[in-house]
Amino acid sequence: MTADRPWLMRTYSGHSSARASNQLYRNNLAKGQTGLSIAFDLPTQTGYDPDAPEAAGEVGKVGVPVAHLGHMQQLLDGIPVGEMNTSMTINAPAAWMLGLYVANAENQGVESVQLRGTTQNDIVKEYLSRGTYIYPPLPSRRLIVDMVAFCAEWIPKWNPMNVCSYHLQEAGATPVQEIAYSLATAIDVLDAVRESGQVPEDRFAQVCGSISFFVNAGIRFVEETCKMRAFTQMWDRLLAERYGVTDPKLRRFRYGVQVNSLGLTEAQPENNVQRIVLEALGVSLSKNARARSIQLPAWNEALGLPRPWDQQWSLRIQQVLAYETDLLEYDDIFEGSHVIEAKTAELIEESQTELDEILGMGGAFEAIEELKGRLVSSHSERVRRIESGDLPIVGVNRFTETADSPLGGEESILRVDPAVQEQTIAEVNEWRSQRDNDAVKRSLDELRRVAEEGGNIMPPTIDLAHAGGTTGEWAGALREVFGEYRAPTGVAAAAGRGGMGDGLRAVAERVKGLAGGPPRFLVAKPGLDGHSNGAEQIAVAARDAGMEVIYQGIRLVPEQIAAVSRDEDVEVIGLSILSGSHMELIPEVVRLVREAGVDAPVVVGGIIPEADREPLIEAGIAAVYTPKDFELAAIMGDIVDLVESVRKS
Repeated sequence: MTADRPWLMRTYSGHSSARASNQLYRNNLAKGQTGLSIAFDLPTQTGYDPDAPEAAGEVGKVGVPVAHLGHMQQLLDGIPVGEMNTSMTINAPAAWMLGLYVANAENQGVESVQLRGTTQNDIVKEYLSRGTYIYPPLPSRRLIVDMVAFCAEWIPKWNPMNVCSYHLQEAGATPVQEIAYSLATAIDVLDAVRESGQVPEDRFAQVCGSISFFVNAGIRFVEETCKMRAFTQMWDRLLAERYGVTDPKLRRFRYGVQVNSLGLTEAQPENNVQRIVLEALGVSLSKNARARSIQLPAWNEALGLPRPWDQQWSLRIQQVLAYETDLLEYDDIFEGSHVIEAKTAELIEESQTELDEILGMGGAFEAIEELKGRLVSSHSERVRRIESGDLPIVGVNRFTETADSPLGGEESILRVDPAVQEQTIAEVNEWRSQRDNDAVKRSLDELRRVAEEGGNIMPPTIDLAHAGGTTGEWAGALREVFGEYRAPTGVAAAAGRGGMGDGLRAVAERVKGLAGGPPRFLVAKPGLDGHSNGAEQIAVAARDAGMEVIYQGIRLVPEQIAAVSRDEDVEVIGLSILSGSHMELIPEVVRLVREAGVDAPVVVGGIIPEADREPLIEAGIAAVYTPKDFELAAIMGDIVDLVESVRKS
């Protein structure tokens, strides 16, 4: 029989600058990668130019800065965009990045109808888990609808929305929640596209076929296999019954995957290699539910930014699976399996119940606060099971004895040169000085007009890209029209829901007996990092332990944290940061807090290399926690110790 064709092989990558990332992409393509997956830095993801105050310390850290058409040209230099399949992990500014991509292609003589690729463009999961949102839910949905409608007419080979359950699992979603929340989001968008009147009825089935998904695959690869089979069957049925799609090809559940980064460990990180391999099996073994695009994380992502060699290792894992094994040579090997079919049916039934409940609340966009609370609660339960040992993690809470790893050391991660930010700012200022600023103003005025009057946002977006507008200008113009949004934290909904272990219960007893009452604990996330899972779990644990917790969500500038610490008269400040900007932002927070007259001790948690621990201590940090410090009861005990020491002094 004819072997199935391999999936698209990608590595999620980008850092420092457009030129540096372009070299990385070309090297990866030369090594056998078959598609691009662009990682943007946090200022780009949240709609800021590199010189915006909010971008300080974040430029080029977790992805590539793309502020204007020149950057897009540099990023894709020498890469045939008419032939390449490009995935862009971008959400709130997805329309802008697609506009830049189209404008760059047009400058190369490539028509938009030739372009193939995907924009993630799932804002619901940003509100629930990842945090790189800008605008309120309904205007955000309108931007997605406009992109879907525009692509249906002008970029028919493009997937305008990649419904992303990946970050839902990272935020604690169970397989049932992952399926239900994702399908609810897709339904919301497809209903809104139909209601907008922008797509003729005879083209709506094609729109349904253009919606793709981006999922997560955890270590329980039998359950993950069944999850993907459930997803596939439910999507097929949904498109047939709700939208009347008759062509089976347009009802295919088309998905890409990155396997679970939440399960990657700082302790014994070499174990991450076998985790990645096993997780890849969950989305590749079942032909009827096989991923059409896979990108695998690197073994050392819990330590810091992977090097090119680490990404090559992940690519080679895919290539061995696809070309050395025989998994592509057979029909679906699970057909007729009573175990697989029973588990799949169970997931379908439970997910449909959850989905119906969400639709009964008005859909995913209306139910954001409730869904966020459920995710934080699910994650709290996961953390509790790790602490108790009910959920074993090799090298973390079981089999912790280890020899020194030859893979360790500070040279095992890539560090972005701090000079990148100043260089990028200088380049953007030069770009602004050389463009036709009158043309940019006209384009921005037209963008605002269309946004206010309800026209499709894509034509003026592409026009602004050609005129030389910037990411911050595009996003800023729409901020003026739509306003900004603060998503719910889910902490209040989750506090008290989970059972406390003995350790946290003991801390709660200590707190009850503290002279002076319960501690006032500020949990804060400086910078643009939206990965809030850790901060949320600290806040929930502190509330369960009886502390008074002040947590205002993500993306705070240092000045805001200092003001809150002063106004709320806090006794301990806990900062969470995972974007690699800790050496720039944390000392600045400490400086401003002390200038505000607050002497509360400051602790820090996040992905912080060992070499940075001592400099942070010297900068005034009382304690540094990294992913290996997973026992929340121990951390809460440390917080109480700090409070007692301050109160006695």
